[in-house]
Amino acid sequence: MKEATARIKINRLLEGSGWRFFPEGTAPANIRLEPGVTLKTADLDTLGDNFEKAGKGYIDFLLLDTKGFPLIVLEAKAEEKNPLVGKEQARKYARSLNCRFVILSNGNLHYFWDLERGNPYLITSFPTPDSVTGYQKVTPNPQRLIEDLVDDDYIALTQRPNYHAEAAWRNEAERSGFVQVNKLRFLRPYQLKAIHALQRAVKDGKDRFLFEMATGTGKTLTAAAVIKLFLRSGNARRVLFLVDRLELEDQAKKAFAALLCADFQTVIYKENRDDWRRAEIVVTTVQSLLFNNKYQRLFSPTDFDLVISDEAHRSIGGNARAVFDYFIGYKLGLTATPRDYLKRFDKTSPTTRDPREAERRLLLDTYRTFGCESGLPTFRYSLLDGVKEGFLISPTVVDARTEVTTDLLSEEGFVVEFKDDTGEDQQEVYKQREFEKRFFSEATNMVFCKAFLENVLRDPVSGEVGKAIVFAVSQHHAAKLTQILNLIADRMFPGKYQSDFAVQVTSQISDAQQFTINFANNNLLGSGNVLPSYKTSKARVCVTVGMMTTGYDCPDILNIGMFRPIFSPTDFIQIKGRGTRKHNFLEQLFDAGIKETVKEPHKKAFKLFDFFANCEYFETEFDYDEVLKLPKPKDKGEDGGDPPPYAETYEHLGSDILAGIKEEMIGLDGMRIDRMFFEKFEEVVLENDFIAQAIESGHWDRVIDYVNREVFDKPEEYYTLDKLRKAAAVDRRLTLREILEKIFGLIPRFKSKDELLEEEFAKFVADVKPEEAAAIPAIKTFFKAYVTSDQVRHIIESKHYTDLATNPVFSSSDFRAVPPKYRTFVPEYVKDYVSLNQFAA
Repeated sequence: MKEATARIKINRLLEGSGWRFFPEGTAPANIRLEPGVTLKTADLDTLGDNFEKAGKGYIDFLLLDTKGFPLIVLEAKAEEKNPLVGKEQARKYARSLNCRFVILSNGNLHYFWDLERGNPYLITSFPTPDSVTGYQKVTPNPQRLIEDLVDDDYIALTQRPNYHAEAAWRNEAERSGFVQVNKLRFLRPYQLKAIHALQRAVKDGKDRFLFEMATGTGKTLTAAAVIKLFLRSGNARRVLFLVDRLELEDQAKKAFAALLCADFQTVIYKENRDDWRRAEIVVTTVQSLLFNNKYQRLFSPTDFDLVISDEAHRSIGGNARAVFDYFIGYKLGLTATPRDYLKRFDKTSPTTRDPREAERRLLLDTYRTFGCESGLPTFRYSLLDGVKEGFLISPTVVDARTEVTTDLLSEEGFVVEFKDDTGEDQQEVYKQREFEKRFFSEATNMVFCKAFLENVLRDPVSGEVGKAIVFAVSQHHAAKLTQILNLIADRMFPGKYQSDFAVQVTSQISDAQQFTINFANNNLLGSGNVLPSYKTSKARVCVTVGMMTTGYDCPDILNIGMFRPIFSPTDFIQIKGRGTRKHNFLEQLFDAGIKETVKEPHKKAFKLFDFFANCEYFETEFDYDEVLKLPKPKDKGEDGGDPPPYAETYEHLGSDILAGIKEEMIGLDGMRIDRMFFEKFEEVVLENDFIAQAIESGHWDRVIDYVNREVFDKPEEYYTLDKLRKAAAVDRRLTLREILEKIFGLIPRFKSKDELLEEEFAKFVADVKPEEAAAIPAIKTFFKAYVTSDQVRHIIESKHYTDLATNPVFSSSDFRAVPPKYRTFVPEYVKDYVSLNQFAA
């Protein structure tokens, strides 16, 4: 039965990918079975009984090209066997038929093997005939990839092939202007080192690479050089460039067009759905490919020979990794988040919801995905490296805490004592993560803003407050801070600004994206407010939540304010990175007389204001450049005002009796009222333009914050996450993101607990590649039990193995069937890579 089931599954997978057992119109059949096997239409779903013993001892599929020549050998194995056991048999068979490609499958696990490229690659669907035919046109030659000479003018030679022969280049006095006018880009020494490190990795037989490069070091330019190297050497026919936000899609397309358009064409997938195949470089967001599993429906695993993941830590997280792993070929990850920021948390707690723990798992997964489990990327260039070599600027960290925020940051928290309605003494404790969520203090925000404006770096030309970005907790918090900053600026600089000193730049604000562009171009709400000949934005401070982090380039930023606690290393690195770029302020000044009076025109520093000890967390024993002791803000209620707000309670004073009782078993579909509740919630969020746009742009932090604040717990329906989970009737704990992904079609349905377990185990097998094929069922049983059962985890961790004798989930005999090395390896793997919270009921 297992053999027959495997065959049926393989048949359906082949047909689903466009392969034909029988002629269809003018299209001939392109699947042939080995001699001695006669196939009839009626036999398609039944053929397979004992198929490995039929004929010559096996039955293979031979997949043909358009001319009827052998293209792929498909070696089929029974379900209980690892398909890799047929590897050498398939290789011999393929060689005898002059086939370059092999598929190994047991109906559940499938490997695609290009005999000219190395090892079999785990795939989730079979490639289409057209895609493999196109893939065959690329004849990989790793030696060319290794030996191709990459010098600092590698990109410039594409932009202007004969630049070095032109008079303006040869004249040293004119050279700088020539480069600027023609926008020629030359690789910096460290960018060359990155390319050379990749070439060495290829020489060592690797096909996955990770570049860890600080914000501001030109990852896109480096990626362009890698793309040219692969396309020019014939090791890639087409490249997929994945980004995680909508605005980065257009940014990447423009960058590659400017750098490589003379040789290669770049398109954005959503703008070229019908003719994307004409381009060598295809740019798209991960969200676009995830939508209704578009990557599986519209693409074949062999459509791209090189896949690059920009901001890899974000763009391969969660479901997105499935997109990245779907495609066969070389993989390159780009990230600014160093592994140095990985912190250890209590891994034994399955319900930990600390966002830093989730971030740790994502970072670990990033390094694992790119074959860097040791923590050493293919190439690393840190902020410190950039500062030492004169390409970047290190921050001046300003550690500023009030007594209130100091308490919020402490282990004890900020304790508020009050009397309840009965007169009993009660107390409420608040932590840093609750600032501006449950704990509100206008006085604290006022102190933050005042300290910020009194200590900022000034513009070296105009003497104004240097351009600044302030990062707030939420959109409401951003609105508050913007108002306070404008009020203080009006007192500090009378008549200079009319409430346009600070601007809220968040997704709820119309034209917010254009605001970010105008701020970078120095014309936000006007320009040259102090000196008409000096082009600098009239608005001096942008207050945002997350819009101006990843990929935002504004080199004349002098001040950054972290007015919120930060739990993500990625967010911390990106926020800090907004100020690290160098800048010459004289480029904005058009009065030669004034230029001579500017003493320090070059940006040599920027201030990073930290009100929540973020640097202390991410930078061990950080040597703070400046410490501000801030005054303690007055607590609300000190001067007879209202006390801190507490949740109101309702006390029912009337009598009540039990009127009746009825029992009803609810099926897996849940109650109709639950389904209607979920459908109403779907309508609410689908009709909300802000939610739709933010999801399309990939701004999940904004979406989650907005739904929690603007949709949940409102009087109309009182939507809550718990209610939605019950209404969805899934046998595990759903996240709000999953619910929204389902509503907006990013996932076709909610996966059951067992489906998720199967996915996680498939990742485990792909990463670990167990050689003990016969033991895989036992390892899987152990894996699932350890993930889903608190009791099993406790027994394994405490080594009280005798308790397994009475355990209904995982018995002693089950444990004995697991090979000894996996008894410790599986728990360690789960702790590092599997989020247990999603499997809770």
